[in-house]
Amino acid sequence: MASRVNSKLIAILGGALAVATLAGCDGTNGPGFLGGGSGGATTANADARTVERDVEAPEVLQLNDSGLWDGRPSLGGVWVAHPDVTDPERVIIRNEDNSKFVIGVAYRPERQSPGPKIQVSSDAADALGMLAGKPARLNVTALRRENVAEEPAAEDTTGTLAAAPAVAAQPLEDPIQAAAAALDAAEGKPVAAAAPAPTRPAAAAAASLAKPFIQIGIFSVQKNANNTAEALRRAGMVPTIKPGKMNGKDFWRVVIGPAGSTSERATLLKKIKELGFTDAYFVTN
Repeated sequence: MASRVNSKLIAILGGALAVATLAGCDGTNGPGFLGGGSGGATTANADARTVERDVEAPEVLQLNDSGLWDGRPSLGGVWVAHPDVTDPERVIIRNEDNSKFVIGVAYRPERQSPGPKIQVSSDAADALGMLAGKPARLNVTALRRENVAEEPAAEDTTGTLAAAPAVAAQPLEDPIQAAAAALDAAEGKPVAAAAPAPTRPAAAAAASLAKPFIQIGIFSVQKNANNTAEALRRAGMVPTIKPGKMNGKDFWRVVIGPAGSTSERATLLKKIKELGFTDAYFVTN
């Protein structure tokens, strides 16, 4: 019996190798990467892939005014406040006096102080090179995420093998096991089906909310983001630090969530504001 199975395995593997060899010899139906560098090679159309990037949206919010840091430490990371802001907006803040910039959030202030209209947090002032009590000319522009087509890799015209496109990692299949499975199928034996992926009830519930996360702040210094996250953990919450980059500048967002329901989200927000993060607000991710 063992010799019969081995004979079948050898026959199947040999047949598969023969098919692959014939495909490689066929100039029209063979894999594209086997073609030489000379004329006659065809290029397969790869599926278009998109990536997300930040773009400035001055039509949403554009401020150009004097800003001031009063010298006091402030919670919430990198932010500015201005009376013309209606809803919290993710923004790029530029110091026109020294050309420094940083990613942060723009809010509407709870009360307007006399002096420059743009109030600046301590983290924002540090990133922008602002001195306490000294006004600076600031430009604040809203940011939006947009999906753009990823540029394809440059075509290789030298005749060498080009880098393969990135694909999802899959476990390599053992040819002996594959052949044995084929034998079982041919002889009518049941073949074990792959186990379905476990579902995530919490993620499914959060999908019903347009904005299931709560953003605590955006930080230009990772240590400040870590300290904020630690304070939230001590209060019994599970924060996530999400790194990002804009025009070569690193920043770190601290968020809580996803919440599974509006009541859970409201409870979280209340608890967060009681800790002093009064500018926290709902975000999509």
